[in-house]
Amino acid sequence: MAVLPLLLVLMQSLIQYPQPAGDGLDEATHRRMKERQELLDHEMARLLQELEEQEQGWGAVLSGALQQWPFWVLAGVLLLLGLWFTCRRRSGEASNNDVHEGEERVHRQKEYTDVNVEEQGDMNVAANTKEDRKEGKQGNVSACKKEDRDGGKRESGNVEDREKTREIGYEQGMLLMDHREWPVEALERGCSVIAELMESLTHVFVDSVSNSFYPVPQEAIGVGSAFEGWSPRDWDGVYRVLVPLNPPPGHAFHLERNSAGQVADRTFSVCVELVCTCKKEQVEEKPLCFLHHSREELRQKQKRSLLETLCTSPYLDMEKTSRWFCHLVRSSWLQVPQWHSWYVVFQPCSRSCRLELSKGRESLTVEMLFGVRRGDSDIFVVSQTTKASITASTAWAETYAVAEAKFFRHIARQLPCESLHLKCLQLFTCILRGIGFSSSTWKTEVMHVLTIVPLSRWHRRAFARRLWDIMAYLDRCLQLTHLRHFVLGNERLPAEISLPPAMRGVVPPNLFEHLARETAAHREARQAYGRLRFRLGVLLSSH
Repeated sequence: MAVLPLLLVLMQSLIQYPQPAGDGLDEATHRRMKERQELLDHEMARLLQELEEQEQGWGAVLSGALQQWPFWVLAGVLLLLGLWFTCRRRSGEASNNDVHEGEERVHRQKEYTDVNVEEQGDMNVAANTKEDRKEGKQGNVSACKKEDRDGGKRESGNVEDREKTREIGYEQGMLLMDHREWPVEALERGCSVIAELMESLTHVFVDSVSNSFYPVPQEAIGVGSAFEGWSPRDWDGVYRVLVPLNPPPGHAFHLERNSAGQVADRTFSVCVELVCTCKKEQVEEKPLCFLHHSREELRQKQKRSLLETLCTSPYLDMEKTSRWFCHLVRSSWLQVPQWHSWYVVFQPCSRSCRLELSKGRESLTVEMLFGVRRGDSDIFVVSQTTKASITASTAWAETYAVAEAKFFRHIARQLPCESLHLKCLQLFTCILRGIGFSSSTWKTEVMHVLTIVPLSRWHRRAFARRLWDIMAYLDRCLQLTHLRHFVLGNERLPAEISLPPAMRGVVPPNLFEHLARETAAHREARQAYGRLRFRLGVLLSSH
């Protein structure tokens, strides 16, 4: 502080410093100049003394402050805490703003869904026939009117706002598709390897059982999410194939239903019967007829029948069949070309054949299920349990996996964007983690919406719109506590999917029956839907 006055005095002394007196100056002038010089010297000394005193004072203050360091540390900590709480409060306010924006976004998105759901005794779902709907026309799940945030009043949507919302939804949906990694390519690679392996094994199987009376394996069918092109979050990484089994010569399979209760959880027993082969013409040596030759002759000249090898009483035993099938795969492995490049490890399993393939860092797990076809349809009974615990080894569960896989292949051939429906499934089951709904529920929802919304509208630009269509369908199903089984009794199935005649006319089971019975479960499902709707809105708004 004293430096500035000191500099001013020095400058003043330089400016006003008396010049050397000439010989011509008188004594009075010499005296005044001398007095002036003494005055300046005295002022300079005083300022230097004040400067030294101030420096000593600041040193004392600094020394005292250093002695009080705990106080200053505490003050610093309190200051940092204050700043942290302030930042946290501001962050919370920003988060609340984001929440409100996300909720507004959700309400706006509901205005451009293409699913129209009406209740007429049962749930009837139809697609809107026009892409652009006029103002005031109803038919949307959320309708054209919405509740005003401030007063709760209802007002008609503005055409420009609807168009703007629609365009924003298009852009955000496309951005979401472009900025996410989808597992389609990796799944296609794994499915391709498994399909080639099963094709090679099938050729060996046919040759191996040609001179015996064991079941005849047919061409394997890829089933499950992997072969459909998507993978839920809880996917176990196993590629599953179904190997249909045909009866050997002189035998026939008949299915006997042995389970009561839900239609969707039925089980059957595969009854093995001997049939006469006496009148059949065969080019090669004709086997002996099991019905018209003596047991002694059959024992001496022919191998044992299927009833004596893989059956328990007259029914095909899946555990015995599993052991035989695994042995068949082991003995056939060295005869397929893949054994040169893949290392195989057989994993124990009582009702299927599971093996792990590895090649360098690449590893694949395949599970071979075996089943019996119901007539000429795409419905099978297979060697896997249903949701209910099955202890009998002769109880084969009915499955619709082949029909569903066939439906996905049918859809992929017709969609403008062949994987758009799979990306919808992937988003709901993996990215959004389902939030209270199983992967099978989401799969059923998506398959129903695929039969409702025209396939020409499943293009890349409409990704966000299709997501909201699926949400709208789920919302209505929860309101009615009714979700129909997709295969059983579905009149919208493509003609190429074959069902037993009795199955087409059956009343579709309600997959949400438990929600209709249990109020608490229904309430939780509604809450889960609300959380999911909000998260979807935020997800789309962030892209």
